[in-house]
Amino acid sequence: MQDKKNRAAKRPQHAQGMPSREQIVRFIQTADGPAGKREIARAFGLKGNEKIALKSLLKDMAEEGLIDGSKTAFHRMGGLPRVTVLKVVAITDGEAVAEPESWEAEGERPRLVLVEKKGQAALRRGDRVLARTEEGPKGWRAFPMKKLPARTEGLMGVVELDGAGKPWLAPVDKRVRNSAPIADLGEAKPGELVLTERVGKSERSGVKVVEVVGDPLAPRSFSLIAIAKHGIPHIFPDEAIAEANRAVDLPLNPETREDLRHLPIVAIDPADARDHDDAIWAEPNGEGGYRAVVAIADVSYYVRPGGALDKEARKRGNSVYFPDRVVPMLPEVLSADVCSLVEGEDRAAMACHLTISPQGKVTKWRFTRALVRIAHNHAYEEAQAAVDAGNPPEHLANLWGAWKLLAAARAERDPLELELPERQVRLNDEGRIEEIRLRERLDAHRVVEDFMIAANVAAARALEAKTAPVVYRVHESPSREKLLNLRDYLGTQGRKLALGQVITPGLFNRMLKDIADGAERELVMEAVLRTQMQAFYGPQNAGHFGLALASYAHFTSPIRRYADLLVHRALVDAYKLEQPAPRNGLPETSGLADRDRQSLSQISDAISQTERRAMEAERDTIDRYVAAWLSGRVGETFPTRITGVQGFGFFATILGLGGDGLVPVSTLGREYFRYDEAAHALVGETSGARYATGDRLELKLAEANPLTGALKFEVPGSEGGIEPRGFRQPERGKKSGFKGKSSPRQSHDEGKRGRPGNIRHQGRGKKR
Repeated sequence: MQDKKNRAAKRPQHAQGMPSREQIVRFIQTADGPAGKREIARAFGLKGNEKIALKSLLKDMAEEGLIDGSKTAFHRMGGLPRVTVLKVVAITDGEAVAEPESWEAEGERPRLVLVEKKGQAALRRGDRVLARTEEGPKGWRAFPMKKLPARTEGLMGVVELDGAGKPWLAPVDKRVRNSAPIADLGEAKPGELVLTERVGKSERSGVKVVEVVGDPLAPRSFSLIAIAKHGIPHIFPDEAIAEANRAVDLPLNPETREDLRHLPIVAIDPADARDHDDAIWAEPNGEGGYRAVVAIADVSYYVRPGGALDKEARKRGNSVYFPDRVVPMLPEVLSADVCSLVEGEDRAAMACHLTISPQGKVTKWRFTRALVRIAHNHAYEEAQAAVDAGNPPEHLANLWGAWKLLAAARAERDPLELELPERQVRLNDEGRIEEIRLRERLDAHRVVEDFMIAANVAAARALEAKTAPVVYRVHESPSREKLLNLRDYLGTQGRKLALGQVITPGLFNRMLKDIADGAERELVMEAVLRTQMQAFYGPQNAGHFGLALASYAHFTSPIRRYADLLVHRALVDAYKLEQPAPRNGLPETSGLADRDRQSLSQISDAISQTERRAMEAERDTIDRYVAAWLSGRVGETFPTRITGVQGFGFFATILGLGGDGLVPVSTLGREYFRYDEAAHALVGETSGARYATGDRLELKLAEANPLTGALKFEVPGSEGGIEPRGFRQPERGKKSGFKGKSSPRQSHDEGKRGRPGNIRHQGRGKKR
């Protein structure tokens, strides 16, 4: 009671009545504790209708970019996310001080005092933590939720000797610019790829080798670099393996499951798919519509909450797909065998029954635990070829017929349509590069994608109907700040964006459709893409802007995403789908555990982070493969498009291949180039030469570093030049360790309109 009186005494006093925007922001910044709607109303003495008006005002302020947060705790916009990864940078007077590991806002990185719980192991400099942040009158504080594995950027590299024979670590992370002295070489030899750890507290103390990986240019080294650099768990504990081996013996009882083995359900996947977690079936219902089944691997039957398998799956958060390997969320005995929906085998499935109206609307849905036997595993190309031939088998004809209705409803909904091509690395049997190309986009991809979206929406709405917990896939509408930047940029192109209107995906689609010139459309598309927010998981529904959906969850990929597994468990509870308890040492329930219900927010934050980690690792690895593919072609010119401009230079990507490279402004000659931030352009003050986002131009490849994935370009004929640093490329004509065609394949495809973790993380988007 005395503590409450003390807090009340400390609370700032305010004039009574509806506060202004400035007063609310000031209160949030100075409040001694959480500043939610209740605290704001109490501080300004608001009652009755004034509280309703305050709710509307807070919503407007959030839309205007003044504040962010939830009704229980707001913070000033432009600050830190409520939950983020921090890195301890100092220990001051016994207190750990941290900075955000990722920082894209303007200004310097903020420093936060970490409020550690009693009994926790003391944090040390360099530790990484997932923490909840809070801004108070004395600055930012953070409350650690969990300690994260150490990242190894700057600690993995190639051993090199200087002129005096002293060993140095040449980094494999392109963000690390300096080599580190090696204090303890161990068994490593010059030219070998090694993993190291720091010795002493100072970076000048150097590093010592703790593991020799081997030849840095050997096949399959690039994914190992990404796994080590990003700290991706890739070895299953013995307990998890033992539990998986017990789980495979669980019985499939047709008497306790809906038996769907008579239906010709088919799986349509990439030709090189390593797991098959979804399959589909449809037939006309005699009323102009269709009835359909989306069958998803019943992973919750095998992976039960609280067990060793569940703990490891949660830690991984998702599978990570590289060109040469997959780091699965579940042991392969489950992910690639017992849970995988393969042709001709009885499999446990969670079945989503859908009724599709003649207008393409899903009017009814029903969820059951089922027994299925997949009639056929189709590759996308195989299914597409059968349909294009004009006389497809009945099961494919029915799927395409149902899809045309779903596609019509999708067009009416008008979700965001951006052309986002996906690079595909093809390897031969020895693991060497055979080809790098842009993945072709087929109707078969869209068929599966739209069925998955329908099932994901049905899962979210089915749980809402039971007032059950939901892990939503959230994609928020663009922030006010980003829309202002887009408006300013469009103004430099002679185009307008009125912010007084409701911002919808269709608005962006119409904007792009009205641009006849292809180069200009690409330019505006890049700007629209930068405007989009990053998708994430959370128990609070904020809709999915990119898909133009009010409720959306991930249900269709529980083999490779923990979020989907949580949705399955919630459905098991909500619709009483529990199977008889096993008697082989596994946890009894397959529904949501009580502790998970109480901590869905923290779990969602954690798996959102693991998803971003996987995206970075996959992208880094593709970049290394592209650089390796190009390493023997330094000095050649390529058709490119500018993808980003900064004051220090511009980034460009090779058309038809991908692979972003930098053109430093210092290489453009002696002329001074001014950076026009609003127009995303570099402009020569004397000649008026202009390099802007979206421009197409021929560039000469000046550097391609397979170890870092970094490319550098030069404008042909420019006065400047690039002096390569770090790993030395093999001389032209010498063997580089990579084989492939003499030139990258040019491909004119429409691009993949869904990219995991970006604007449209849909039910599909598989990366194999």
